[in-house]
Amino acid sequence: MQINKLRGKELDQLFKSVLSLKDLEECYRFFDDLCTINEIQSLAQRLDVARMLREGNTYHKIETETGASTATISRVKRCLNFGNDTYEMVLERIKEQDSKKEVE
Repeated sequence: MQINKLRGKELDQLFKSVLSLKDLEECYRFFDDLCTINEIQSLAQRLDVARMLREGNTYHKIETETGASTATISRVKRCLNFGNDTYEMVLERIKEQDSKKEVE
């Protein structure tokens, strides 16, 4: 786990800040202040690449639909295969939340 190399009070503060956000609007506002638009888009793109890989899409289709480079797609795939299983975890949670909203 590479994140252990980064552990420290600054990273703890960042993660605690993210965990303190109450809703989507607060997330938008916080990340708008914290990151550049390109940084936010890159993070969102990686998550979308993970979703598409999980659904079995080809590199070509992912590259075409997301604009991600093959290097980014490969990195995300490596994380899906050998990482901490968090892409899988959050994508499943989002899917469950979306399903509950459809029922309501």
